[in-house]
Amino acid sequence: MTAETIARQCTLCEAHCGILVTVEDTKVAKVEGNPDDVLSKGYICPKATAMAGLHDDPDRLRTPVRRVGEKFEPIGWDEAFREIGDRLRRVRREHGPHSVGMYLGNPAAHNSAIMYAFALRMALMTRNFYTASSIDQFPQEFVAWQMYGSNFLMPIADIDRTDRMVIIGANPAVSNGSVTTMPGARNRIKDVRARGGKVVVIDPRRTETARLADEHVSVLPGGDPYLLLAVLHVLITEDLCDRTAVRTQCAGLDELRELVAGFTPEDAAPYAGVDAETIRRLAREHAAAKSAVMYARIGVCQTLTGTVTHWLVNTINAITGNLDSPGGQMYATPAVDLLPLARRVSPNYGAWTDRSGKYKSFRFELPVAALASEILDDGPDRIRAMITYAGNPVLSTPQRGELDKALGSLDFYVAVDMYITETTRHADIILPPLSPLEREDLDILLTMFSVHNNIRFNARAVAPEQEGLEDWEIMARLTTEILPLPLRSLTGRALNAVFARFSPLRAAALGIAVGPHGVLRRGRKGVTVQKVREARGGIDLGPLQPRLHSLIATADRRVQLAPRQFVTEARRLLDEARAGGADRDLGFDLRLIGRRHLRSNNSWLHNVPSMVKGRDRCTALMHPQDATARGLSDGGRVTVSSPIGSIVVPVEISDEIRPGTVAIPHGWGHGEPGVGWTVAAAVPGANVNLLHDPEQVDRISGNAAVNSTWVKVHAV
Repeated sequence: MTAETIARQCTLCEAHCGILVTVEDTKVAKVEGNPDDVLSKGYICPKATAMAGLHDDPDRLRTPVRRVGEKFEPIGWDEAFREIGDRLRRVRREHGPHSVGMYLGNPAAHNSAIMYAFALRMALMTRNFYTASSIDQFPQEFVAWQMYGSNFLMPIADIDRTDRMVIIGANPAVSNGSVTTMPGARNRIKDVRARGGKVVVIDPRRTETARLADEHVSVLPGGDPYLLLAVLHVLITEDLCDRTAVRTQCAGLDELRELVAGFTPEDAAPYAGVDAETIRRLAREHAAAKSAVMYARIGVCQTLTGTVTHWLVNTINAITGNLDSPGGQMYATPAVDLLPLARRVSPNYGAWTDRSGKYKSFRFELPVAALASEILDDGPDRIRAMITYAGNPVLSTPQRGELDKALGSLDFYVAVDMYITETTRHADIILPPLSPLEREDLDILLTMFSVHNNIRFNARAVAPEQEGLEDWEIMARLTTEILPLPLRSLTGRALNAVFARFSPLRAAALGIAVGPHGVLRRGRKGVTVQKVREARGGIDLGPLQPRLHSLIATADRRVQLAPRQFVTEARRLLDEARAGGADRDLGFDLRLIGRRHLRSNNSWLHNVPSMVKGRDRCTALMHPQDATARGLSDGGRVTVSSPIGSIVVPVEISDEIRPGTVAIPHGWGHGEPGVGWTVAAAVPGANVNLLHDPEQVDRISGNAAVNSTWVKVHAV
């Protein structure tokens, strides 16, 4: 028996923790943390072991399949691509380019195929392009665009050097960071405290992260902007701002002062669910810390006020002198430095809308909330064919269940996916990429958001299937196949030749060479792909460095503290609060929020037995006070209803959640007929997105608002 251990990363979430994969006679025998990894330093979570489970899963597709009646049958790669090209060209020829839609799921960003996916998007020339970002990070990107001049300039939390970290609507102890890549977040949080710093978590639930922190502030779901507006009031009225930072970096403080002048912590307390004295203390401690950073993430993004809340977070960091400063919000300097180039790309906000005119384009795509109606509603430019890549929007997006029906009505649908999921079961052809362990790659996207500058190689651990294709090869081939026939014969051959030579590794090699750590700037000491290949744990490129002055893309090259649209929305919130708060449907008396588990990652891992064993994790978490009032007992089945739908799940009773709040994780509900993952289909659970109204979106960015939904709960 021969054994080999390969160093690479787990690519199942943004953390990309370093792992060692031991292979014995072509079989994965063990997955463990890599102690030499320059970023994760040996840490892994249970999800890393699922890499082996995914690779060995008998339900994973290993060859293209074509729908025949209600079943799928194997088909060759060339035949599949020919049929896809013929049928997509026919739809485009008969109904125009906008009749073809495209959706990218979250995993698309976890390897270099994302570049080729965008090449396919450009070749399609459709305005009906959607991604998981509009149920994820649109508010953060919108704020970066308005404050710093580019949606790519999302600052990250320098957790490794901060003296104070305030975490809002995020659970990095489980997620290991997002738009702030921090593998081993548990250890990093402990390190902040060990060096005398303080960690505060603001969340309606005492999360896994809150249990590690010095303080947990239990905020009302949706109460974050009121709390932060009152924090701003204290900072400005008590003259706690960093005058030098404001004078040299910022514009718009006077507008902020006027906005918050009359909104005291006492005014905010009923709407934030946090007492006035705590709000004052949070503000004063943030200003007094040697270095401090507020970090907010998806729990904030997925609300009606996601953009305003992220703006307030960034503004508080800026006016306290914690923007572009060690221990505050900073920017990475990765080996492939895309920020100077990307900041010149306009996000194209409002260049087009969906056919109803409600949803505006942002960064060349439409919010996913519009997708179902763009397929189902008749009329010009209706979507008649779809391409999805690495996404399961039937489970992951709020569509009132309409998307399931919509996908089944398409003239043609091609999916790039490893499984027959709740979404891809509607496809006419499914193209499965190789498993993650069969690919080699060099990540150039997520290093832009890493808490420490680094570059690491993702080596192939297992020999690929004989005729299998990597994600990027499938995307490249689709790009050439959809070209009109007159162009395809010449241009298609030329593009295929370019793609064949310009693989992701070649692209990365070029980017590294011209980057800040490459040979063109550092000479013989510069980083090369070969050096990265040979470094078993990657190459440490040093801590984050101040660089906003060279990146900022606003007209006056200053941080915009008071973008007009944000100030207007904040005034509306304040007026609404003074008028007694927003109306809600009578009879719905609990706020529904999301919840993460360490062994779960959206819907991806539910077919790996080790990830779903044990107790039921799709539960309605409820405070004892609320359970008692409804006569509920732990483990009993309950109906959770919203104004648009209902689901049945067990109740889990715990004082870790705020009274008046219920938490249910998303990504579950695999019992639909025709799904091809047998383990997932046998696991209990329900699709929580059936409770969320797709019409409820962040008022500025259009991001889906699936946090703070009004619901009611009663025993089945």
